[in-house]
Amino acid sequence: MRLFMDQDFLLQTDTAKELYHECAAKLPIIDYHCHVNPREIAQNQKFQNLTQLWLKEDHYKWRLMRMSGVEERYITGKASDWEKFEKWVETLERSVGNPLYHWCHLELQRYFGYYGVLNTENRKEVWDFCSQKLSRGEIGARELIKQSRVALICTTDDPTDSLRWHRELREDTQFVTQVLPTWRPDRLLEIEKDDFLQYIEKLEQLSEVKIQSVADLKSAAEKRMDYFQEFGCKLADHGMENIYCVRQSREEVEVVLKKRLRGESIAEEEIMKYKMELLSFFASQYQKRNWTMQLHLGCHRNSNTREFQRLGADTGFDCINNEVSSKHVIGFLDELNIRGNLPRMLIYCLNSADYEMIGAAVSCFSEPFLSQKVQLGAAWWFHDCKAGIEKQLEVFANLGSLGNFVGMLTDSRSFLSYVRHEYFRRILCNLLGKWVEDGECPRDKRHLNRIVRDICCKNAVRYFGFNLNTI
Repeated sequence: MRLFMDQDFLLQTDTAKELYHECAAKLPIIDYHCHVNPREIAQNQKFQNLTQLWLKEDHYKWRLMRMSGVEERYITGKASDWEKFEKWVETLERSVGNPLYHWCHLELQRYFGYYGVLNTENRKEVWDFCSQKLSRGEIGARELIKQSRVALICTTDDPTDSLRWHRELREDTQFVTQVLPTWRPDRLLEIEKDDFLQYIEKLEQLSEVKIQSVADLKSAAEKRMDYFQEFGCKLADHGMENIYCVRQSREEVEVVLKKRLRGESIAEEEIMKYKMELLSFFASQYQKRNWTMQLHLGCHRNSNTREFQRLGADTGFDCINNEVSSKHVIGFLDELNIRGNLPRMLIYCLNSADYEMIGAAVSCFSEPFLSQKVQLGAAWWFHDCKAGIEKQLEVFANLGSLGNFVGMLTDSRSFLSYVRHEYFRRILCNLLGKWVEDGECPRDKRHLNRIVRDICCKNAVRYFGFNLNTI
């Protein structure tokens, strides 16, 4: 019997152990998609206890606590940090098999040097042990980033963001990790939302463009994209339930926007036509600017209306939908390609049943001198667990060239989440090791190490065009 989460955690063969310890474990992290707050990096945010690190904004944990019957006051309510921690440990103790069980213990090991098993009997001991280390001020946002060997971070930023904190970080010569913004224009596309008109007013003020037409809206957006590009932006990201490849004329979209600007209601079909016009425009801009487009599809958001009205968005009430259509995904890619506007693109899907469809679809849109221009994105959200990561890697390998994959990301607001890269790397090395042991892959150490290095960091640097000469 093996020890719980020892140095060979998830590594089941000698080949896997060699690949991880001799290669993967030593590589820097390229976190090309996350939701950490750049202000917290710039100000080197400090934390007083594990609740502030673990539970402040983590809807993964909030969801799990609710499923364990924990009252909301211990989750997002006004209970004390210690009381919230107590309830989290009670939840964690019952959650063997959930990736959070592994992540939390990896975080305790890597950042606090605690190698025991967290449970209700020792939770006060662990709380005090970690709080003592935090109280010394040695574990802040920057220290966690440095300790994790993070070479580059791409945050997720609204088009109206001032990027003040990115400016401060860029001018800070003492902090070597690159922190770049990512263009996330969801609110520009969400024409049906109640606050759309207020958002347009804010965009008008920042861009100094009076928005009275689709052309005006695009002009204002271009000005903001120019601003993001000044700060080294290389990626854009879109969170959408689905892609709807509908036929629309500019005249039709003009009518839709003007109706909405007048405060009139618009029909579902009109909403789709507006969104696809804007999405196609953005894609053409990304292709022109050499940015990579990320599409996050297949999420049914705010499923619990009562709790959404009470707690708001991103609080743990999203789930998986089954509406992503091959007709629309392929139609969208093909339309962009016909116009010469297809950028590099990662397509993530929350429904793993669509992996094969997406993996096959993207293979139809290759380009000379660029490895897999359009890719199936990393295992996301409900799938960044052992089984989910293995499935995504296997589908990618079955339908493409695994050695071209741009690798893992944190998709997190927590500075402890860099252990997700370790988790992914261990699973990747174990999968390759299994193929070697089963005789499905040659035991060519040089070749295997190259694949690991490329997937863990080098492919991302090349694919996104990051300026990291030391990688």
